[in-house]
Amino acid sequence: MRLSEFWNLADAVFGASYSRTLARELALTGLDSLTPAEALEAGRAPRDVWHAWCEQMDVPLARRDGGDDRRMVPPPRR
Repeated sequence: MRLSEFWNLADAVFGASYSRTLARELALTGLDSLTPAEALEAGRAPRDVWHAWCEQMDVPLARRDGGDDRRMVPPPRR
């Protein structure tokens, strides 16, 4: 997943304004309490940050594509 795809998904799932606020302020327990923005800046893969963010916000797997079933979202790593 590219960084631009990450931000497009964030805007689609959480809303353009709210996604930026969440990215700066929401501590992700699955990523050592880093915010999504901090995790990306620290070099974490956008795919991993995306799924950690969605897990924290209880976004089901079926909605993580932002409502566009043509969009390919890599599955979470296990």
